[in-house]
Amino acid sequence: MSAPDRRAMLDRANRTLSLRRQCALLGVARSGVYRPRKPANDNDAALMRWIDELFTAWPFLGSRRMTAMLRAEGVFVNRKRVQRLMRLMGIAALGPKPRTSKPAHGHKIYPYLLRNLTIERANHVWAADITYIPIGRGFLYLVAIIDWASRAVLAWRLSNTMDVSFCLVALEEALAKFGKPEIFNTDQGSQFTSAAFTGALAEAGIAISMDGRGRWMDNVFIERLWRSLKYEDVYLKGYADGREAARGIAEWVAFYNPASEHPSVYAIEGKRLCWARSDPVGYRALRCARSTRALTASPSTVARAKIQGPSVKG
Repeated sequence: MSAPDRRAMLDRANRTLSLRRQCALLGVARSGVYRPRKPANDNDAALMRWIDELFTAWPFLGSRRMTAMLRAEGVFVNRKRVQRLMRLMGIAALGPKPRTSKPAHGHKIYPYLLRNLTIERANHVWAADITYIPIGRGFLYLVAIIDWASRAVLAWRLSNTMDVSFCLVALEEALAKFGKPEIFNTDQGSQFTSAAFTGALAEAGIAISMDGRGRWMDNVFIERLWRSLKYEDVYLKGYADGREAARGIAEWVAFYNPASEHPSVYAIEGKRLCWARSDPVGYRALRCARSTRALTASPSTVARAKIQGPSVKG
């Protein structure tokens, strides 16, 4: 249950339980109950959309470099506000660092089962992840479940909170339509480590796999799905509300799924890295080779990358 929902359950007129005890039982901070919350800035939605576009283009950007790039574009914002909005959006710089995905206290973490595993058939491995979708003057969260071998989207759901319920609905839909996989891989987010989600997988007899901390490459194909979805649909159309977003995303998924099975149909299928026997290890080696060639060819690029980070023009 989300924090706003838990906060709404507080009963100030209850004479049996004090407000302090109710906050302790519901797991909410008393400071947010006693002190009225400040209204959000009017331009938070626009700034979050801008942050999402920069993050999708350069997923290694942290709050410091994100702030610097926004200031270079003429948006004068401090780092604390960027940090707050990135936390609200559920995004963090993709790179090796400690504790990038923090599960809720007491949730069990499962080992990563896909290392050196050859995946060449459907329903061998499924993967799931959550991303941020900007709409009108707000935002939604999108969860998707894909088949690792075909990259096809099996089920997806939109929600206005990060509660586990919409993840469970997507999982139930995928299991009802396509049977069950042998392995289900996710990150260590609290939605996927929750007892409700892992319990549903265990009850279906599915082996549970989770990415290592900070190991975004362990689930690289669904990260690539988010990039395709946002650049090919979300950013181009600029959805006004949730209904419009749901309808547009459904149309894009209908276009994407058949194309993922036939690379010649989809113009940028090669960029999505969907060739045979592709895996995180092979993808990492390719990226390292490309980076080495590019940086070696241009010493000035090396100096600029170390000092300034990526250019604003990309």
